[in-house]
Amino acid sequence: MLAFPSTYSVGITSLGYQIVWATLAQRSDVDVRRLFTDQGDAMPRHIDLFGLSLSWELDGPVLPVLLQNQRIPVWALERGDEDPIVFGGGPVLTANPEPLAPFFDAVLLGDGELLLPAFIDALQSCRQAPRAERLRQLAQVPGVYVPALYAPRYDSDGELIAVEPIDPAVPALVEKQTWRGNTLSHSTVVTPEAAWPDIHMVEVVRSCPELCRFCLASYLTLPFRTPSLDNGLIPAVEKGLQATKRLGLLGASVTQHPQFADLLHWLDQDRFDGTRVSVSSVRAATVTPDLGRILAKRGSRSLTIAIESGSERMREVVNKKLTTEAIHEAARHAKQGGLSGLKLYGMVGLPTESDEDVEATADLLLALKKGTAGLRFTLGVSTFVPKAQTPFQWQGVRPEAEKRLKRLAKRLKPKGIEFRPESYGWSVIQALLSRSDRRLAPVIAAVGEGRESMGGWKKTYRAALNGELQPMPGPNLPSPPPWSAVIHEAWEASTTLPWTHLRGPLAPTMLRDHHDQALGVESAQPPG
Repeated sequence: MLAFPSTYSVGITSLGYQIVWATLAQRSDVDVRRLFTDQGDAMPRHIDLFGLSLSWELDGPVLPVLLQNQRIPVWALERGDEDPIVFGGGPVLTANPEPLAPFFDAVLLGDGELLLPAFIDALQSCRQAPRAERLRQLAQVPGVYVPALYAPRYDSDGELIAVEPIDPAVPALVEKQTWRGNTLSHSTVVTPEAAWPDIHMVEVVRSCPELCRFCLASYLTLPFRTPSLDNGLIPAVEKGLQATKRLGLLGASVTQHPQFADLLHWLDQDRFDGTRVSVSSVRAATVTPDLGRILAKRGSRSLTIAIESGSERMREVVNKKLTTEAIHEAARHAKQGGLSGLKLYGMVGLPTESDEDVEATADLLLALKKGTAGLRFTLGVSTFVPKAQTPFQWQGVRPEAEKRLKRLAKRLKPKGIEFRPESYGWSVIQALLSRSDRRLAPVIAAVGEGRESMGGWKKTYRAALNGELQPMPGPNLPSPPPWSAVIHEAWEASTTLPWTHLRGPLAPTMLRDHHDQALGVESAQPPG
């Protein structure tokens, strides 16, 4: 059974979920059924595997509910030989699975193209063995993390010291696996019921060469990979356009594919008249009138560009290689090409950010509107959330971000710029799930339906601090750290991170070097 922690329309739009399902469905030795929060395929009488694809922290707490609904013991340590192996994957679990680790028997760290076949093969080879033996066999597969075979160790103050294997035969360090093949992924299901109806999605690039210091999509998925045009992208597009006239080109920075201009001009052929093409985020410096013209001709109305901040100083801090002039030029080129709108994405609360930097973002938007009359501008702004396996994993959420969101709204809304802020409160919960260790698991199990409200999370976390929650099975762990220590505090380089036993593409020493380089910009160029 392959589950997604949201509704069918959302889940079936996830390219990652589609690829995992298709990979399993293609095997003759696997009968895979799908499960969403609002529906599911007909279930067999007995299931051997229960999988979860997780791409967003706030979806994680749905897992205990899904398990309860399927009458599967919520805690991995309470499952017996007849219970299914519960496994998960996706960027959230690859970065830091620890808050959800006690619910999983196995977590697949990295790209499914490599991991899934190896995982299933290993299970098939020991299918009749007792559960404990199966788990030990899985722990030998590169990239497969079996939480029950690792134990966190704390000092007398409740500070995490290490996460260590309980058996010397188990690897001390579990490394993320990276697919390096010539092809990436594309839709296997096209349906009008998806959140993006009738769209065929094609992954144009994986990762991003820019390495913005906060960016999980960039750092976690290194190296930057691009399929070839003739053997990868064009066949994937042709296949999808047999079923639909809507095409979505996906990736963290699709226009940085070395053959993107060739792909675009191929799509400019008359035979694609009537086909609607949309692209995800593009780099401002890659926007040309030709890009705008072809996308407008193929039904797109706007472009999306991540600017992070209107302040050049802040863009240097986060390693956003983008000048203010390049942003203005992108707006001019978009309008010149025939597009009617430009969607910009930014952040507040980034490390070292000042009020002046936030004002610079408002100033930039107002200057863009004035300088490119007739183009519709939208600004989406989120609060910075530290992500594991990135250089800013040691930073915290800055409380002043909430006021800065309001400051931007006050300046931009009256001037006709559409302002779309993400909830500061839910960014706080996202950080809680991103930075915690296993001590958060009882909170996740207890919050239940309260996970849909900020009050529910805070009340349940207070109960955990007071020792009022039902403990999870296994050795007793200390109480979780104070709320602010997890969410708001900047951690020292010497801090033992909850994911210390898991390795992404870059070693922690290199991530810390990138962190220090980023904050060094601030000391060289103070705000104001």
